[in-house]
Amino acid sequence: MLTSEAKKEIFKTYGGSETNTGSAESQIAMFSKRISDLTAHLKIQPKDFSTQRSLIKLVGQRRSHLNFLMKNDIERYRAIIKQLGIRK
Repeated sequence: MLTSEAKKEIFKTYGGSETNTGSAESQIAMFSKRISDLTAHLKIQPKDFSTQRSLIKLVGQRRSHLNFLMKNDIERYRAIIKQLGIRK
């Protein structure tokens, strides 16, 4: 679970300001943080199937946001991929 301070820091870093919560970059960064947290939880609790389902849904949401960004602005897509280290 992310605290509000952690969310504000993510939005400030990737969205430009703490109140810019709707930008694609900030949403992708938020999904990435939650995905890494859930992945760490599943390494400890491998039979937690509800968390596993949530993780799969989050990965799909992040993928759709990345696809949107790739279709509309390829430079922003490449920048966020590089910042988060999602792809090779």
